[in-house]
Amino acid sequence: MSRSISRSTEAALPPSAVTADDLDRAVQLSVSVLRQAPPTAWDGRAGSLEWDCWETVEHLSDDLFAYAVQLGPRRPPLEGNVPFVWESRRPGGPANAVHADRAAGPAGLLQVLEASGALLVAMVRTTPPEVRAHHVFGVSDPEGFAAMGAVETLVHTYDLAEGLGLAWNPPTDLCARVLARLFPDVPQAADPWPTLLWATGRAELPGHPRRTTWRWDGSVRG
Repeated sequence: MSRSISRSTEAALPPSAVTADDLDRAVQLSVSVLRQAPPTAWDGRAGSLEWDCWETVEHLSDDLFAYAVQLGPRRPPLEGNVPFVWESRRPGGPANAVHADRAAGPAGLLQVLEASGALLVAMVRTTPPEVRAHHVFGVSDPEGFAAMGAVETLVHTYDLAEGLGLAWNPPTDLCARVLARLFPDVPQAADPWPTLLWATGRAELPGHPRRTTWRWDGSVRG
């Protein structure tokens, strides 16, 4: 049975900085909806991805972990990633440094997601705003990494919800801030969530061709 988390009914606010609180909100909402999935559903494919739902949560956890550690060194690297080993556990699977113990079941998997999100939340809260660190889509600041963690959480939870038979409707204001920070070139829209799905190649947007390739801009502007 499909279940849902109600989207905020408040009018979209003018975009403002993406914060650690925004990232924490995205992760907690994601974990809350994913807890509703049947224990037997995790081996199914996650939406349009080539990974199953278990692997997709591992990948999302790994994204959040990777962003956290990228901000970790006293002098974060500007030319590449902190050199953890990322590897796949099967041909075609996601290359991760983070893997969940399958013996812990879905509850353990979601603990891994929540813990990885908490690491990035903590790093965003405690890293001075003038710090810069490498990302392949642009050298970024703590706010940028919060936005990147949030967009990964929002869109991969969409993939997972498709695969698990759940509904996922994240808050309008959060989607608007993420779009403003990472996708300044996309059309302004009354409903930012469908626009974010279009911006990440996951949905149609009236009047615009569906994206077959995409990337965000994490660089610091202004």
